[in-house]
Amino acid sequence: QVQLVESGGGLVQPGGSLRLSCATSGIIFSITPMGWYRQAPGKQRELVAGITGGGGTNYADSVKGRFTMSRDNAKNTVHLQMNSLKPEDTAVYYCNAVRFQRNLRYDYWGQGTQVTVSS
Repeated sequence: QVQLVESGGGLVQPGGSLRLSCATSGIIFSITPMGWYRQAPGKQRELVAGITGGGGTNYADSVKGRFTMSRDNAKNTVHLQMNSLKPEDTAVYYCNAVRFQRNLRYDYWGQGTQVTVSS
């Protein structure tokens, strides 16, 4: 069974930093595209950052230059380093894994971790 477990969320002041981690199991991690999404109250879930199996990344414009996504294939774990945090970054952050089988896309999700940016 596929399991994604996020950690590292918490309360931080504006301008501060957090590093989120997502530990995975049940997937062939090295070839699996991964993503970080977030959902704030009253808003749709949005893609924050994505990473390919080869390590290529893309970011939402709102976090570009502040957030960095990485993957550690030896530990089957992805990270999201979040710097210069703003109150508008407050959301539940979810880890996502994508699997393709029979030309169908399957998305797997972690339980989410709360990030609150407030003074």
